[in-house]
Amino acid sequence: MSHEIKLFQVRMDEGAGYLVNEVLSSGYIGQGPKCAEFERQFGELIGAPEPPLLLNSCTSAIDLALHLIGVGPGDEVITTPITCTATNSPPALRGARIVWADVDPLTGNIDPLSVAEKVTERTKAIIAVNWGGRNCEYGKMRMLVEVAQGGGRIPAIIEDAAHGPYGGNEGDYVCYSFQAIKHLTMGDGGALITPPSQYQRAKLLRWYGLDRESSADFRCAQNIQEIGYKYQLNDIAAAIGLANLPGLAAAVDRGRANAEYYCRWLADLPGIDVPPYDPACAYWLMTLCVDDRDSFSAYLGERGIATSQVHRRNDAHDAFKKVSTSDPLPGVDAFDARQVSIPNGWWVSDEQREYIARIIHEWAFMRARRAA
Repeated sequence: MSHEIKLFQVRMDEGAGYLVNEVLSSGYIGQGPKCAEFERQFGELIGAPEPPLLLNSCTSAIDLALHLIGVGPGDEVITTPITCTATNSPPALRGARIVWADVDPLTGNIDPLSVAEKVTERTKAIIAVNWGGRNCEYGKMRMLVEVAQGGGRIPAIIEDAAHGPYGGNEGDYVCYSFQAIKHLTMGDGGALITPPSQYQRAKLLRWYGLDRESSADFRCAQNIQEIGYKYQLNDIAAAIGLANLPGLAAAVDRGRANAEYYCRWLADLPGIDVPPYDPACAYWLMTLCVDDRDSFSAYLGERGIATSQVHRRNDAHDAFKKVSTSDPLPGVDAFDARQVSIPNGWWVSDEQREYIARIIHEWAFMRARRAA
């Protein structure tokens, strides 16, 4: 049976086509006024100290953050294996050694105590992922690292906010994703918030090291002081993002309402653990921890409900094994063995979420009866 209730769905406002056509007929489709307008509006929405720098992906945002921090060969970057490989490819490609931290076995978020235990004088950065849109414990992480360092320096924290939420901004650097199936999409794209002291430098580095605003002949007139990247976005993608911005809050609120429903109706089921409801979570994913996950996914799939683990733990890939530590990670083991996400996004209706909850109840009690 094909899946009838999707785990992911592209959210595209009807006005996107109009704005894109406006750009296409303008004669200017590169980084221009639509990018600047998106930066302004998105910055106001999330309360950023400076307009977020619009980039071509969240991966580019992470890599640019690592560049600004100065991460290179011989440095260590503490990070989580519970994420998309896009999180950990940038430090690996920079020649840094990846140090895996453990995670909370219920939420999948990085464990602050594990981070504090792994910080050394070689640690240049910490990457934390807000799994499903649930903020990590950044304040606790900073406190524990500071104590572990005897009051010494705290490495720069990169907040991978690819799953959301849009707000919080608790890392020193915050990286957003506007990839196809995110709450706010441009087809693809990303944004970076930097410390104020790094903003102008980052703005130059996203486009070869050139100041695009200096003059009409900036390519020929300027002397590049620091070699940069081709990480900028274009007005076509920004136009899509601008069209989708007005519906963002409603989409996130709907996902939260569905998640709150699941947290109430799936609590205390045998073989299923549900992370506590967090009203600040964006709930891009509604992740459960389930015993006998294969049976669970098969049962729901046969009844038209899509499920997925979404990402494979990064430390299981041979490519990462060559550049990372191999310490025991009991929290990662526990979460990875049980985690699975169910549909809860803006497209899931009241009737569908009730159906999903009922099917999960059926599976849980059927499994319990068989075990009795």
